[in-house]
Amino acid sequence: MAYKSAAYQKAINILERRREKAVLDANIRRQEIRQKLPEIDEIQTKLSAIGISVSKYFFDKKNNEAELKKLEAASLALQKKRAEILKENGYDENALSEKYFCAACKDTGYFNNRMCSCHKEILKENERNMLRRNAPLDECTFETFDVRYYPETVMENAISPRQKAEKILESCRKYAQTFYEHSPNLMFMGKTGLGKTHLSLAIANAAINKGYSVVYGSSQNILSDLQSENFGRTENIYYNEYDVLSTDLLILDDLGTEYKNSYSIACLYNIINTRILKKKPTIISTNYDFGQFNEIYDMRITSRIAGEYSTLILEGQDIRYIK
Repeated sequence: MAYKSAAYQKAINILERRREKAVLDANIRRQEIRQKLPEIDEIQTKLSAIGISVSKYFFDKKNNEAELKKLEAASLALQKKRAEILKENGYDENALSEKYFCAACKDTGYFNNRMCSCHKEILKENERNMLRRNAPLDECTFETFDVRYYPETVMENAISPRQKAEKILESCRKYAQTFYEHSPNLMFMGKTGLGKTHLSLAIANAAINKGYSVVYGSSQNILSDLQSENFGRTENIYYNEYDVLSTDLLILDDLGTEYKNSYSIACLYNIINTRILKKKPTIISTNYDFGQFNEIYDMRITSRIAGEYSTLILEGQDIRYIK
C-alpha cells in the first residue's frame, strides 16, 4: 500500500510509545510487588538460579536429561507458587511481565516476519485522521446516504431522481466492496449539494478499511499546493505531487472551483494522465455538466476522462438546503 512516509513514521512512533509504556508499567509493578511481597523476590532469585543451571547443562556434552527434568519440575513448582501468592494478594498471575498492547508482536509491529495486524490498524487510523482534517469522514457512509431527499417525480427518461440515486448508491456500494489498487475511475456530476462528496467519502472509508491509502482534497487546494511546491514554497503545503500521484485512491473534489491558469490546467492533466498510466483509481466530483466541462478544459483532459472514467450523474435539489 502506498502510505505516506510520515504515516509509517507516525505508526512506528505509536508502537514505540506503547512498548515503552508496557516496560515502564511492568517495572513499577515489579517494584511494588517486591516491596509488598518479599517471598516473590525470593522465588524470582531461585528461578534465575535454575535458569543459569539449565544453560550450563546445555553446554555440557554429558547426558544430563534426568537433571534437566528435575530443574524443570522445580521451576514449574516455583512458578505455580508465585502465581498462587500473586492471586491471593489481588494481582494477576502474570503481573511481573510486561502487558503489551498487542500480545502477538509485543508492540514491535511485526509478527513472524510480517507486519502485525495491530500495525496495520494504526496505519488505517492514521489515514482516517488525515482525511478527518479536511472532510467529515465519519458522517459520510453508505448507511447515512438518505435517498428520501431526492424527488420521486419521473423525468423525461422515465426515471425519477430518487430511483437514479438508489442505483448510483448501489453501484458505489459494489465499487467499494470490490475496491482494489486497479479499480476503475469514477466521475460524479451534478449540482451543488446532491451527495457527490458524501458518496466519495463513503468509498474512501471502505478503501481505508481494506488497508489502502487515500488522498482527499478539493481541486483548488490540491492544485494550489502543487503549484506552491513547484515554485519551492513548501513550508505550509498539505499536498505534494508524490502523494497525489502515488496514493492508492485519489479523490479530487469540486473540480472546476480551482483558479484556472496554464499551470493548473497542465497540473490537472498530469494528475489524470499519470494515474491512468499507473492504473491507480481516481474519483472526481464536479458541479459542471458535460457542456461546461468541455468549454473549460482542453481536449487532452476531457478525452481522457470520457474514455477512462465511469460517469455517475446525480439530479435533484440541494439536499443541504432541504435539510
